Amino acid sequence: MPRIDFYVLPDHQEKGRSLLACRLADKAYSLGHTVYLFASSGARVELLDDLLWTFRQDSFVPHERYPLTGSEGSPVLIGTAPPAEVAARVLINCTDTLPEGFERFERVVELVDQHPEVLAQSRERFKQYRERGFTPETHRLSG
Repeated sequence: MPRIDFYVLPDHQEKGRSLLACRLADKAYSLGHTVYLFASSGARVELLDDLLWTFRQDSFVPHERYPLTGSEGSPVLIGTAPPAEVAARVLINCTDTLPEGFERFERVVELVDQHPEVLAQSRERFKQYRERGFTPETHRLSG
């Protein structure tokens, strides 16, 4: 049964949730975990791919787009394929819907900012997790 964590940003910035996804992927990678960044579109995959190279000057997060083009996978994958297809320990949900197959992961991370639509969608996912018997944790981040 996965641990579900909602990380709540104190504001709404254009790339806020994407930057938070990169920081959390970096932390999970540094702890030896494999990560899948589940994106809602090819454009979001591209943004996350670019940010993982640049979000922090002293950081290197080996990552690759999914589906893989080679036989070896990086510890951090980014894609739009349903999570049920991906082998990783941590799922970072960069979409606004409940990810299909989230139950396979040890940890699921949800990203929330203060945009009214994002808040409403996040509340709905929180409710859906609880209806499925999970107890999500909320972490309010400071600016």
